[in-house]
Amino acid sequence: MSGKSAKIAALIDGLQGRDRPAHYLGFFACFNRQLFYEAHDVLEELWLPRRRESDGDFYKGLIQLAGAFVHFKKDRLRPAGALLALARGYLAAYRPKHLGLDVEAVIDLIDLWSQRLATHAPEVNPFGRHAPPQLDRPAPAGRF
Repeated sequence: MSGKSAKIAALIDGLQGRDRPAHYLGFFACFNRQLFYEAHDVLEELWLPRRRESDGDFYKGLIQLAGAFVHFKKDRLRPAGALLALARGYLAAYRPKHLGLDVEAVIDLIDLWSQRLATHAPEVNPFGRHAPPQLDRPAPAGRF
């Protein structure tokens, strides 16, 4: 097992055996702890073998959302904005809800941060001026 795989395994430990894939749930756990790079890596491991399947663009949109906040944290505002736009484009096709996630709420979050970026950039990174983003965890399978 590579070091990256071992780290991902540790991040999703305790999420196995639930009604949603552990990597999917791990994405939200990492994202909400501001571990955006790790959120990207965790979900990428689920996405790579499924990228051509019907949920591929959904996962890709979430990965890009996490990537946007990696860039915010590194004060790279232009790439952050570009990834927000890409994430929105991919996720919009899965409205209003998909795999237990309120996609409308995620798009609202993307729009909020895009607006903050437009208001503050290029002088000021909005990441340090506002509470960090949070995503609601997906509903259990069977609920939507």
